[in-house]
Amino acid sequence: MRQNIDLLNGKILQSLTALAVPIMATSLVQTAYSLTDMAWIGRVGSGAVAAVGAAGMYTWLSSGLVTIAKMGGQIKAAHSIGEGNGEEAGNYGAGAIWLTLFFAGAFALLTNAFARPLIGFFGLTSPKIVDDAVLYLRIACGLIVFSFLSQTLTGLYTAAGNSKIPFLANCIGMGANIILDPVLIFGVGPFPRLEAAGAAIATVTSQGIVALVLMAASGKDEVLFPHIRMGKRIPSRFFRVIIRIGLPAGIQNMIYCMISMVLTRFIAAWGDEAVAAQRVGSQIESISWMAAEGFGSAINAFIGQNYGGKKYGRVRRGYLTAAVIIGVWGVFTTALLVFGSRPIFSLFIREEQVIPLGMSYLQVLGVSQFFMCIELMTVGALSGLGKTFQCSVITVILTSARIPLAMVLGQVLGLEGIWWAFSLSSIVKGVVFFLYYLGELKGLERSP
Repeated sequence: MRQNIDLLNGKILQSLTALAVPIMATSLVQTAYSLTDMAWIGRVGSGAVAAVGAAGMYTWLSSGLVTIAKMGGQIKAAHSIGEGNGEEAGNYGAGAIWLTLFFAGAFALLTNAFARPLIGFFGLTSPKIVDDAVLYLRIACGLIVFSFLSQTLTGLYTAAGNSKIPFLANCIGMGANIILDPVLIFGVGPFPRLEAAGAAIATVTSQGIVALVLMAASGKDEVLFPHIRMGKRIPSRFFRVIIRIGLPAGIQNMIYCMISMVLTRFIAAWGDEAVAAQRVGSQIESISWMAAEGFGSAINAFIGQNYGGKKYGRVRRGYLTAAVIIGVWGVFTTALLVFGSRPIFSLFIREEQVIPLGMSYLQVLGVSQFFMCIELMTVGALSGLGKTFQCSVITVILTSARIPLAMVLGQVLGLEGIWWAFSLSSIVKGVVFFLYYLGELKGLERSP
């Protein structure tokens, strides 16, 4: 049974949804990893949540590195598949995997060597929270290779039009995570109570399972993986192209994370409970943005293949179809976060002094979900055209505006002002990206 979807022919809505639905489901499963961790860690207390939240910033920062390999490999492999050049697609795939392994090793060494000063940046007040955060960081980042491989292999499967295998692999990993979290966090039977460290071990073990399943299933792919030969010497030009295409998106992700780290330090001025509220709130909000990023990955592959095949009409119609679909999802998540803030947040933290802070975060951020979904989907579409640099410039400039905006609004509205800085910048980014892509569509209309 053919698992790869033909993105170059047939009905656009059918092809796009067939590819996108498993990817969005995969993103939601990946979100469930973090939510499962947070649900159990929340039972330990807000201090443990703050520890995991601070250390988790560096796993987020690491995504910038793997994005260089994943994005460059996925885009160029999709272009090569669209052109009908399997050997070139295989070289891009192998190059992306080798870069992934290199980046994972370098990041693991650096974060373990400087774990304590890295956590010290956030200014957490409790020595126990700091110690827990350092331990979580050492485990989660020391074994980041599993997460890196999972992301890059998922990108390559997507470039080939196969989103079902990554979905199944992540479901298996999620099942392992659900079992391991309570066992390792609280201690069951012969297992000791590890709290934050247990959450880290459960997560990296699950990520390792996902990576193994993806590697084991690669033999079933008929489009890309038969051309990937890891023992073959890859010409240096393929690495250069992958880095050139992926570097803007990677830098963008890292800068985005660094801005969030600075803002987290601002939030810490309201206490460790405020950090915990922001961490849990952002994980809940990820239901929206992880799905939007997943859909962006699907439209990236769709546009990448059709752009490589010079089918510009399908590029135009594919984007507009995607905008309608993801817009509906954005409206749904807005309603969910705004009107369901208390019962949803209370699932993760039950401390009464923290719940109002979390409710405020969800309600304010909920306002911007439609625009954020449009932004992330459009970033995927622009990247499919190879315009990663333009995406990075727009994102970095408008996201950087959160810092002065937070300083001003924080003085006027207190902690809620920080939340509004997040929300308002997302609204502006959504509008700007949509208008920018409409300009690109006009350029394609003049193409033969």
